[in-house]
Amino acid sequence: MNTPTYAAQHAASLHDAEAFWAGEAGRLQWFQEPPRPVLSRDADTGFYRWFRGGKLNTSWLCLDYHVQHGRAGQVALVYDSPVTGQVRRYTYQELLHLTSRFAGGLRQLGVRPGDRVILYMPNLPEAVITMLACARLGAVHSVVFGGFAPHELAVRINDAEPCVLVCASAGLEFDKVIPYKPLVDTALQLARHRPEHVVVLQRDFCRAELQPERDVDFQHLLQAAPVDAVPLDATDPLYILYTSGTTGKPKGVVRDNGGHAVALKYSMSAIYGVQPGDTFWAASDIGWAVGHSYSVYGPLLHGCTSVLFEGKPVRTPDAGTFWRVIQDHQVGVLFTAPTAIRAIKKEDPSGQLAQQYELGSLRHLFVAGERCDPATYAWAGATLGVPVVDHWWQTESGWPMLATLVGLPDMPAPRAGSAGHPVPGYNVQILDEAGQPVPAGTTGLVAVRLPLPPGCLPTLWQDDARFRSAYLDAFPGYYLSGDGGYQDAEGYLYIMGRVDDVINVAGHRLSTGELEELLAAHPAVAECAVLGIACELRGQVPVGLVVLKDGQTIPEQQLQQELVSLIRERVGAVACFRQAAVVARLPKTRSGKILRKTLRQVADGEEFTIPSTIDDPAILDEIRAVLAQRGIGRAFAQNVS
Repeated sequence: MNTPTYAAQHAASLHDAEAFWAGEAGRLQWFQEPPRPVLSRDADTGFYRWFRGGKLNTSWLCLDYHVQHGRAGQVALVYDSPVTGQVRRYTYQELLHLTSRFAGGLRQLGVRPGDRVILYMPNLPEAVITMLACARLGAVHSVVFGGFAPHELAVRINDAEPCVLVCASAGLEFDKVIPYKPLVDTALQLARHRPEHVVVLQRDFCRAELQPERDVDFQHLLQAAPVDAVPLDATDPLYILYTSGTTGKPKGVVRDNGGHAVALKYSMSAIYGVQPGDTFWAASDIGWAVGHSYSVYGPLLHGCTSVLFEGKPVRTPDAGTFWRVIQDHQVGVLFTAPTAIRAIKKEDPSGQLAQQYELGSLRHLFVAGERCDPATYAWAGATLGVPVVDHWWQTESGWPMLATLVGLPDMPAPRAGSAGHPVPGYNVQILDEAGQPVPAGTTGLVAVRLPLPPGCLPTLWQDDARFRSAYLDAFPGYYLSGDGGYQDAEGYLYIMGRVDDVINVAGHRLSTGELEELLAAHPAVAECAVLGIACELRGQVPVGLVVLKDGQTIPEQQLQQELVSLIRERVGAVACFRQAAVVARLPKTRSGKILRKTLRQVADGEEFTIPSTIDDPAILDEIRAVLAQRGIGRAFAQNVS
């Protein structure tokens, strides 16, 4: 049977979305098939829901199904950790055995369907086992980046209110040991909510001290009797994943079970061109949406072998680590961030290390997380000798919205600088500020006509009002992505970056509002602005501009050190905050709004039109002089390490 072309699939998905996705849902084995119509709306909120009434279990689809259908002995997960020197392989049968036992252990701790479990772990097989065990029980997991500052972890604990927190005793950053348990203990002291149990995976290089009445050894739970998968409604939540918002309070993106499974199953073959039995590697932390969708759930739903990598693209031990992993595990498709490719390129500009490995298994390199600049795109293609596919999606969508779908016939070829074309199910539009479509080549706001396809967020955790205000209210009938971009005359779409006050540091979305709140708490600071300036390696890095309170005489270098320490303590090293400059005043509109976009353009050396609403245009020249004197802006951003 021939696969329909891209154009045919995309047209069908928009003309009759219910029929299209009902067909894709039929590729999964349900405990109870979803009734028709497969698309409905909540009576109280009006939000869209897919496959309501259908019964399934994501963990069962990832593991039990494949064991029962001939893949018991196939490797499901490869753990490759150059920071510890370990490589472990788990077959589908072995992963099912460990997952069902750990689920039994969680059940002994009182975890029931609908309960929340927070994970605070690096990329470890035990983290994947925990995620799948929660899914098996119907518990809602929420992964927080291992090493995130205690304050940030506490905020997420308060919002999710987990009954159990699962952590590793420590993580490794290159050769530096980062004890996690003290960070968890501090977070629990800060949080108003207290989970009943903390499950600790002890790592030999840094063992944690356990509190007898609260803490439980991870290995102890693996001794429990195995449990079966719980049938769940398709609209039951699978996980919560927090992403930064402009208010500083993270948004808890909810992912449901049914739409998520259908969308990811479809994406593995249509977008990434992989088949069951292929080896797929998403070089992502499990704390990212990419790690959820394409290190864990997508490959396992599709019967692939997934590579889980604990390390960095460089200095573990060198910039050839990625190529070694591709060779050793016969990776067919690699999905990583442009940041990783830029880091490799920086240390090995001629790509010589790639020539030391046999990379014949690799068919495609996919990149996402921030825009891939044409120079990096070209370098990667020349170095690896395979097509490079830039594509675009968000934590909120859970899977790609724009891509070159290499698994579909007659798909237009990828193009440098472009994120491709709309994925079937997505009606992507470029709108002006009045919500009207703009002509080809004109930059506007990237929006998606409702309903969003399966797999996208149905709402935010316990915050329907914020879901509506953040994504739906601006243009009725559309989901507003928060990104700007344009479509060319041939239909290729280009995503140019955020239009709000969220900056993207190597794929980490950070709220400038939150960073400003922390800087403003310093006793010497009267007001401040944080801007994300261009960085060749990380996409953007934050820089603070601060106005001192009258009478303050603190040396600027001392102030900068204190502000850097403050951000590191409260947000973590992922913020990459290293520069702050004292300015006499900040440019504002007459209504008092700080002109952050204009400040960023000044720092990046871009051409811009002075806003007509600015209070005093001379401020911009003053700030430009300060930035030049301090080496902040394009010179600083390109040399940060």
